[in-house]
Amino acid sequence: MKGETKHKVQQMLKSARLRRTKPRSDILTALLKAHQPLTREQIAERIGACAPNKVTIYRALETFVAADIVHKAFVQNRTWYFELSHHCTADQCHPHFCCRCCGRTDCLHELHIPMTADSGGYIIQHQRVQLEGLCPKCSKSA
Repeated sequence: MKGETKHKVQQMLKSARLRRTKPRSDILTALLKAHQPLTREQIAERIGACAPNKVTIYRALETFVAADIVHKAFVQNRTWYFELSHHCTADQCHPHFCCRCCGRTDCLHELHIPMTADSGGYIIQHQRVQLEGLCPKCSKSA
């Protein structure tokens, strides 16, 4: 699996015509393995002791966003969460569920929410859906 992940990361960088540097590879590897959106801090934690500094991580993430490899999934408590963009389109991101009890965030790839219809002269250019409540584990405890 490790070799497969490395190959996927190298392919993503090559397809986007971005230089393959260790910090970029480490950041994409962390996002690829996460299966959920991560903050800059969570990315650094997953990389570990050899993580690049926060400015390098932010610059890499912004480069990935511009190249459409990564997207800003949502903002929570004034902090952006990032994830790979392969499950989303340019107009619509898949829904996310955030547990109000434990803070866990899950991607709901199987849930399809239609684009909101144009009403009242609004032109909708991008749709993000963030659902909040209790995850299955926390709902059993409640």
